[in-house]
This record gives sequence, C-alpha cells and structure tokens, in this order.
Amino acid sequence: MELCAAVLAIEMADTIKEHLELPSCRFRYYSDSQIVLGYITNESRRFYVFVSNRVSRIRASSSPDQWRYISSAQNPADLATRSISASNLQDSIWFKGPDFLYQESQPYPTTHPLIDPDSDKEVRPIVTCAKAKVTSTSLGSERLSNFSTWNSLLLGIATLQSFIKRQASKSETKSETSKLESLNHAEKFVISLVQSEVFSEEILCIKNGISAPRNSSLLPLNPIIGPDGLLRVGGRIRHAKDVTNNPIIIPKHHIALLLTRHFHSKVAHQGRHITEGAIRNAGFWILGCKRLIASVISKCVMCRRLRGKLGWQKMSDLPKDRLDPGPPFTNVGIDNFGPWQVVSRRTRGGSSNQKRWAILFTCLVTRGVHIELIEELSSASFINALRRFVSIRGPVSCFRSDRGTNFIGATGELQIDTTFVEKGTVGQFLRDNGSKWMFNPPHASHFGGVWERMIGSCRRILDSLLLNHKAALTHEVLSTFMLEVCAILNAPPLLPVPTDSGAHEILSPAMLLTHKRTLPESPVLEGYGTKDALRSAWKCVQQLADNFWTRWRTEYLRQLQSRQKWHTPNTPYKEGDVVLIKDSEAHRNTWPLGLITRVFVSDDNHVRKVEIRRAESSNLLVRPVSQLVRLVEFE
Repeated sequence: MELCAAVLAIEMADTIKEHLELPSCRFRYYSDSQIVLGYITNESRRFYVFVSNRVSRIRASSSPDQWRYISSAQNPADLATRSISASNLQDSIWFKGPDFLYQESQPYPTTHPLIDPDSDKEVRPIVTCAKAKVTSTSLGSERLSNFSTWNSLLLGIATLQSFIKRQASKSETKSETSKLESLNHAEKFVISLVQSEVFSEEILCIKNGISAPRNSSLLPLNPIIGPDGLLRVGGRIRHAKDVTNNPIIIPKHHIALLLTRHFHSKVAHQGRHITEGAIRNAGFWILGCKRLIASVISKCVMCRRLRGKLGWQKMSDLPKDRLDPGPPFTNVGIDNFGPWQVVSRRTRGGSSNQKRWAILFTCLVTRGVHIELIEELSSASFINALRRFVSIRGPVSCFRSDRGTNFIGATGELQIDTTFVEKGTVGQFLRDNGSKWMFNPPHASHFGGVWERMIGSCRRILDSLLLNHKAALTHEVLSTFMLEVCAILNAPPLLPVPTDSGAHEILSPAMLLTHKRTLPESPVLEGYGTKDALRSAWKCVQQLADNFWTRWRTEYLRQLQSRQKWHTPNTPYKEGDVVLIKDSEAHRNTWPLGLITRVFVSDDNHVRKVEIRRAESSNLLVRPVSQLVRLVEFE
C-alpha cells in the first residue's frame, strides 16, 4: 500500500508538471514508510516483479535524493486516512503543513537502508556466482578411485569423452561411433592417464632412447612404447606379432584392483591361477599380480560364500569344574543316544517292540561313566533317569549338556535355572547342593567333546555286543549290556600305559569308583604302614583313593596342558558382521545369511559364540563361530 502511494505521488507530480508547464521544477517527496524509502534508494539488492516494476516507475520520474522521511505525526496525509473533527481540522497541519517547512533547510540523508532484507519476501536472495579458472588440462587419476568396477569406470569415461566431443563440435547429434569403440577408447585413455602419472620418468627415458632408471620396477620387463602409445612389456620376444607377447603394463594403482576384480568375476570366481591366466590372455601385465589376486579372492564375498572356511577361535582353557578334584560325579556332563528296538511283550502272533534310549552321565574330573535307560525322549523320562543316577552316585554340583529338548524341558519342570537353582518345587537333592545347569550353544558339539567322545566309544562297544547276541533284544538284556559298557569304559587308563614292569598301577576311573584294584607297588603314603594296609580294609581303600588323586594331580593334569588344535587366536567376530550360517541339511548355496547383533566374550576375552538375526526373519539365533562363515566385516 505504501509503495503504491509513492507511485501515485509520482503520477500526480507528473500531471502537475504537464498542466502547469513546470518542466524544470524539482519536486520533493515525503513518505512515512522507511521500507518504501529503502526500496527506492536501494542499489545492492534485486526485487521480485511487483516491487521491481513500481520502483522502476518511481525512479523513472524522480531520483532517490528527492525522497525524504516524515514521521506519521507530521504527515498531513494521515489526517485523510484517520478521521479528525471539523473543529480541530482548522488548526491542523492539513492547511499549513508540518512545521519544518518554515524552518531553514537541514542536512538530510539521501540513502535509506533496507529493513531486514534477508527475511523480506519481496527481496530476492543473494546468488553467488563464481568464475572457475582451469589450471590443468589433465583429468587426474585420483578421480578414478571413485569407481568400484572396471565396466562402470569405462562407461563413465566413454560418456565424458562423448560429451566433450559434442561440445567441441557444437552438435547435439550423437556420433556414429559404436559403444564398443567408445569403451576401447576409454580403456586406452584410462591406462595412458595412469601410466603417464606413475611412470612419467620411464616414459621420458624411453622416448629419448635411454634405458629406464636402475631403481625402476620396470627394468626387468624391458619396457617399450607400443604403436598405441601405451607402455608395454618388451622382454625377449618383442618381435613376435601376437599382441599378447607385449602385454600392457598396469602399475600398482586402483585400476589394477578394478581389472583384477573384473577378470575374477569373468572367470566365475575361480582360483588364482585361472584369474591370472585370464588377465594375461587379455593382454595385461599387472605389477604384483599374484598378491593382488590373492587379496581380491580373500575379500570376495562370492568366493567366501562358495568356499570360505568356517570360523574358529583359540581353544579355551578348561573350565574349573574339570580341574577341581572331588568325589566322583560331582561335576557331570550329560547326553543321550540311541534308540534300540527291544521286545516289550510276546503274543501268539509274535512280539511287540518298543524303542529304548540311553542317558550317559560322565564325570568331568575322573572321566567315569554311568548309563541309564529311558523309554522315551521326554522330560519325564529324563527326570526319572536323573533321580536314579543321583540316588546311586550322590548329589551333583554342576550339570553340563547340549540344548536337547528333553534337557530343556527337564530344567523347566524341575525349575532348575540355566545358571543356578531358583526357589520353588525342586528336588531336595538339587536345592541342598546348589546345583547349576549349563547349556552349550546350539549346534556346538565340540563344546561337549568330553561326553561326545564317550558316546562314540559306547556305540562301538554296543555294536560288538549286539553283533554277538543272536537272540531277541529285551529290556533286561539291553540294561545288562549298558552296565557292561560302563565297566569297559571305566577300565581304560587315564594315562599312557608304561612298558616298565616296575611302574605304577594303571590309573583308571574304576580304580576310584570300585576300590577293587590291587595295591600299588610304590611306597605308601605317610601314616599308613604296609601291615596296617593289609590288615585294615578301610585303610586300604583310603590309601587307594589318596594314591589316585595324587597321581591324578601330578600325572593326569599335565596331559591336559597342551592344546590339540586351534592354537592361536583368530580375528574376532564383531557386531554388524554379515555371516553365512551353516545348515548341515542343506546345500551350501542355500545356507541362510545372518547379521551378528551381539557377541559373547568369554573369560579369556575371546568370542566363541554370537547372536544372529537371520536375513529372512527377525528371529534371533545363538550359534558358535565354528558354524559361521564371515562374508562382510563391519568397519
């Protein structure tokens, strides 16, 4: 409104000039809007169309120094827009104007700044224009590192060259050069660019007819410059016509990595020799080719998925419950095996068969074995077997097992926590002894090697017993076989059998479990005489037990000192790693992908099990690193 009023003032002044014939008369304009005065006197900013047209109209008939500011109190025009009574109108400034008109002229500013131009919607924003000066005509090989594949690099360079050619010819029509020719030109340009930067000194020497410098890595290759201007291998067969006899030299540069990836993918992710052969057949000689190919293959996700090795970690120290001497079966490992078909009842038409399984309990310290038969793989059957075992062998401090469904269910029914016993209706024999139950990760059989090896031995012995048993197998016969298996497994020595006839008696689990071995010929322990040992049975038993534990500490533990495999630490898995999850029942190509969401660090600061979220579902799995193939490391 104020700006339109200023335009109206200009038009009125022009009308007065025209009708009163006052062409040389200089008018002075007053406005109480500092925004309008800023628009009129502005010399630095541009306006949008509405304001720009009106400011142009004002400045066409007046100059900025003709415009002055007047306050609203001294502006007679305000009386017309704001009502005033007739009695006050006579003495107002409407008839005589403001008082400063009757005073001597005072200096007055000829410019008025814009009021908050950055937030004024009528003021155009400032646009900065920069002028670029090209100081080099070279593209620069460092820009090539922005490309991740050889094909994308050539396509980008070919597109750039095509654009430059069209701009140079000022033609919008595409040239008739085929795409293949464009890619060949781009390949030559890229290699020439890199060679000129890396081997500038060698190229200059060759052009001047001088041998390459003595410290040059190209000296054994006797480099030459080919007809296409590229640096090639000269060697001793440079007179051959076959272009592959003078392959193009590729320096240790990012394009060498792109070329290696390209040909490795082209030969369907085969090994180092096939990939290297493809590179040589294509006419390229990459410096450090063998190491580069090995590095590319080791980091290739497809190769890891097809042939990557399963993870591993340094073998952990033995847990405390395998090293603390104590009563047999204080710390126990549990697993089940079977089944076997047994005759449950006989009828006139034949017999009815049922299945039987076995639960193996092995002492983690003495390696003693106890076996119980069960009628079904259920939590109820397992609990009954557990009660029979504890009734014979006594209370257990620690149970270790895999994550079998019957074991999981038993801990739930007995209210046994996977770490410690919780309050509730749990057997008195477990509560009083503070039993704990520790589960191994799923699919981690090597975590339970103690009992897995015993089960293998049980199967071999049973196969021999069942082969010699020609009659129908009954529950009673199978139970007898299991006890015989226990006796056989408890008899083998814990230590290698010495050849010396005067050596100690064989140390075995049965020596401690039955106390029926002959006395050792070594000197008896202090406090027990030979006569007392022979006369008193309890002294004999005590001496036998003490002798077992003494030899167990001094001889058996030493054999557990060394690691049989996994001697050194491996690169630990981290959260965010993408892995391939092993599935023994599926082909490797169909193994599922997973993302590690959590790692479990053991007491020795090594990661041996992780939590994974599968790619096709949100379910979380816990797996040992031995069941994983790392595809992509999180950085």
